[in-house]
Amino acid sequence: MKYIHMRIGFLLGLLLLLSSMSRAESDPQETLRREFDSALQGLVEAKQKGPADFPFLDQAVLHLPEGFAFVPNPAAQRFMNAMGNRVNDSFIGLILPEDKEADWIISVSFEKSGYIKDDDAKNWNVDDMYKHLQESAQEMNKVRAERGIPGLKVMAWAERPDYDPASHRLVWSLAVSNEGASADEPQSVNYNTYALGRDGFFSLNLVTTLDDIENRKPMAKTLLSSLDFNPGKRYEEFNAETDHTAEFGLAALVGGALAAKKLG
Repeated sequence: MKYIHMRIGFLLGLLLLLSSMSRAESDPQETLRREFDSALQGLVEAKQKGPADFPFLDQAVLHLPEGFAFVPNPAAQRFMNAMGNRVNDSFIGLILPEDKEADWIISVSFEKSGYIKDDDAKNWNVDDMYKHLQESAQEMNKVRAERGIPGLKVMAWAERPDYDPASHRLVWSLAVSNEGASADEPQSVNYNTYALGRDGFFSLNLVTTLDDIENRKPMAKTLLSSLDFNPGKRYEEFNAETDHTAEFGLAALVGGALAAKKLG
């Protein structure tokens, strides 16, 4: 249990620095540790192993392959909160590896934003997107600071935004580290994959290490392709006369108002 504790804590951006916390530290940190331990135990007890199909709202089904596990709410939400990650009603759960040696975790969300027009992908300003992501990280760090959790620093693109108009799927990735971290400390990576539908979009956010990201990309894309929208909810079934259109374009999923949710 202690080994899993350390691994998952590291994977979510090294937010708690558990290895440097001693039992003799102040009461707020001890309370934070107990909260995390309890949330982790709930996570382990609630996980459901693949292969299995998991309906996601009225929108889609995840055909989870063998070797993976899914953790639904409220256990997943409690764990995210214990890690200092703010989630809202769009959060659905977590995908975990069955292999305890694997350094990754995926958060799954659905945002009922309405149909997102994707024509702006042809004229993206990637530099502006990166600037917005840095600003979003600074805002989320204020929340972490209130809980005594180290802030995150955006280091670089691990993969520049890439959109496939045929499958209506988007990928982008950031390398992040703890504020004040030493140069030799491993960097964490948020590898974000999205599937657009008629009513909104699913987000599968993989968190792993920069050293492992190239090996994890195929796995993340496999899980994304395992998500099937239900009949009537697919992107190409949009009806302009009856359906709601989102008030933002595709770029907002990378560097706009929704970026803070991804970094959170």
